[in-house]
Amino acid sequence: MGVRFEELAWRETPLGLISLRRRRDPALDVDVYEVKLDDEFLMSSLFPVAEIELARLGLAPLTGADLDVVVGGLGLGYTARTALADERVRSLFVVEAVEDVIDWHRRGLLPFAAGLADDPRTRLVRADFFAAVDGDGFDPDRPGRRFDAVLLDIDHSPRHVLHPGHAPFYTPDGLRRLADHLHPGGVFALWSDDPPDADFARTLAEVFATAQTHVVPFPNPLTGGQSANTVYVARRA
Repeated sequence: MGVRFEELAWRETPLGLISLRRRRDPALDVDVYEVKLDDEFLMSSLFPVAEIELARLGLAPLTGADLDVVVGGLGLGYTARTALADERVRSLFVVEAVEDVIDWHRRGLLPFAAGLADDPRTRLVRADFFAAVDGDGFDPDRPGRRFDAVLLDIDHSPRHVLHPGHAPFYTPDGLRRLADHLHPGGVFALWSDDPPDADFARTLAEVFATAQTHVVPFPNPLTGGQSANTVYVARRA
């Protein structure tokens, strides 16, 4: 039996102290990887279903091959890995504000994400996603480049953001700026920890040609019941 608890990495950031830890859950007989921001849990390897579905649901409406995709927020890598599993994906830009999170993947600290950083289609971009939306876009070498899909998992939800500066993104003006970085017919998909938000769904519908709200249920081994996240999928005309 290995170490029951280990803090693998930690760093002070403008958002707070971010840390990666591994613990052994004896009841489930698995290693659990968790990311915390100060004392707040951001993500856990126990609950990857909705992060995986973010990629699947976000890419499903697209047709054709040679897709160029952006993932906003690297985290434990589930969304990015799922996007790479789609053979249509030609390039994947993962935009992450915290260099240490990128380093976790480059150092191989997350065994279930093995290969993500080394895949030739992947580019890990150290940048503020929201600043990139308001600026020249996600490809540092090609300002103004458009993409087929943007998959976002950074804040808890449109109403519960990690930093007040993120809030303007979830308004009609912010989403219109995001849409400008998509090809016609391109998709924006968003993970949320909150139940479906009718007001935000209406905001998406105001900006995009189509907008759908998906409830993603998953078994919760901590409670023995079910929990759910929300994935919004919107598409440009």
